[in-house]
Amino acid sequence: MANIHEYLIWRGDVPFTVSPFNEVDALVLSELAYTDFHGVLSEEGEQRITVEVARRLFWEKHTQEEIMAMDSYTKTAPFLMDEMAGKGRFGGTVMAYYYDVIDTNVDVQLAALTFYLPDGTAFVAFRGTDDTVVGWKEDFNLSYMPATEGQRRAAEYLTRHFSGQSISIRVGGHSKGGNLAVYAAVCAEKAVRDRVIAVYNNDGPGFLKEFTETDAYREMLPRIICTVPEKAVIGTLLDSKAFQHVVKSTVSGIFQHDGFSWQVLGNRFVEAQKRSDSSVALESTLHQWLAEQSDVKRRTFVNTLFGLLESTGRATIGEIKGDLLGSLSSMWKMLESMPKEQREITWNMITQFIAAGSDTILQEIRKTLVSRIGSIQLPKVGTEPQSEEDS
Repeated sequence: MANIHEYLIWRGDVPFTVSPFNEVDALVLSELAYTDFHGVLSEEGEQRITVEVARRLFWEKHTQEEIMAMDSYTKTAPFLMDEMAGKGRFGGTVMAYYYDVIDTNVDVQLAALTFYLPDGTAFVAFRGTDDTVVGWKEDFNLSYMPATEGQRRAAEYLTRHFSGQSISIRVGGHSKGGNLAVYAAVCAEKAVRDRVIAVYNNDGPGFLKEFTETDAYREMLPRIICTVPEKAVIGTLLDSKAFQHVVKSTVSGIFQHDGFSWQVLGNRFVEAQKRSDSSVALESTLHQWLAEQSDVKRRTFVNTLFGLLESTGRATIGEIKGDLLGSLSSMWKMLESMPKEQREITWNMITQFIAAGSDTILQEIRKTLVSRIGSIQLPKVGTEPQSEEDS
C-alpha cells in the first residue's frame, strides 16, 4: 500500500486546479517540517526560496548516506523535496520564515516554516516532537499548563507573519506540531484567525478543558481536521473535541504514530472503521488519571520524571537508549532517594516512556533494575488484556 512518498511519485504531476488540496497534502508538508533547514532557509530578512532551490541547497550540505544513518523515524523527510521539485503539484512552491529554537530554560522545542502554494494559499507547518528530552518534556507539560511557551510562540509566529496580509491560510503539523497548529490558529490575532480555512492535527495531543471551552476554540473547531491511526497513543492525550478520522498504517502498535506509515489510496488516506480497543482503553485510562490529579501533582510528576532523564546527562532520547545501562545507573541514583510510593509510580511511567512500545527495551530495563532493586516489587507495565485485534 502506498504512503506519502508514493503519493508524490504517482500524483505529484496533478495540479491543485485538477485535484484540490487534501489531507494527504497536509501530511506531506507537516512531515517536511521535520527537515533541518539550518543554512538553507531562515526567518531573518523575509527570505523566500522555491522548493527546488531548498532541495539543491540542502543536498549540497548533506549526503543521503548521512541522512539515512540518523536514528529517527522522520529521517526520510528531506527526500520529500526530491518528489515535489519540478512537479505540477508542488513545483514552484515558495518556502519562507523558517524558525527553529530549542531552549531548555523555558522548556521549548519549536520549529515552523511557511509554504506559499501554487493554489494561491499559504500552509504553515509546525514541527512535531523531536528526539530531545526538552521536546518530550514540553509534551508532558501540556497535562497541567494552560499554555506552554512553545504554544505561545507558535501563535506569535502566525500573527507575526500574516498580520496585514489577505491570503487564505492553512495550518498543520504532525504529533506535537498538530497541537501547536491548533493552538496557533485559535490564539493568533483575530484578523489572522479569521483567514484560517483549515487546521490539520495529525495524531497530535489535545488540550485541557479550560482551552477547549473558550469561545475562540469553539469558533475554530469546525475547521479542525484531526487524523489518527487505528492504534493511536499520542493522539489520545487530553481532548480536542474534534471528530477523528481514523486511518490504516503499515506498522503496528505505537509505531503507527509515524505518519510515513499511513496508507494512501489515490488522493486520500485509507480509512479504518474505528480505533483499536487498546487505543480507546488507553485514552480512558489517561483521562481518568489526569482527572484524579491536581495541577500541582501533575507538575510534580512531570518535573520528577524529567529530572530522572536529565540526571543521565544526555540531551536526547536516542542518547539515553544508546547507553541504556549507563543511563539507568544514573537514573537509579536519583530514583532510590525517593519515597517508596513515589519511586514505584515514577518507575511505572518512566519505563513506559523510554520503551515507547519496544518490548525488547522494556525487558532490558526491567531485568537491569530488578537486579539492582532486589526485594522491591515493581509495578507491572502494560498489563491490560489485549483484544483479539491487538494480539
